[in-house]
Amino acid sequence: MNDDTQDRLDKLTSELETLNKHRFIRVHNSLWRLVLFQFTRGLAFGLGSVLGASILVSLLVWWLSQFEFIPIIGDFAKQLIDWIEIPGSLPRER
Repeated sequence: MNDDTQDRLDKLTSELETLNKHRFIRVHNSLWRLVLFQFTRGLAFGLGSVLGASILVSLLVWWLSQFEFIPIIGDFAKQLIDWIEIPGSLPRER
């Protein structure tokens, strides 16, 4: 082999060693670390989804409750807000 090929091979070897030291590769080299990482990732994703949906729905219901001049939406939003504010109550027909 000539010097140019040997230099390239040395650089490639160095890059592979650096890549193998990376956290992403270390996690995927162990089954238990991978399972724990994916489980933690799933918990974080689930919690974020629930919190995000709760905030989005509450803002949407509040926004809809501001439209009392629209009979169907205003009445429905008012009943929904009344039901949310009184714990344990169910919506009643008026």
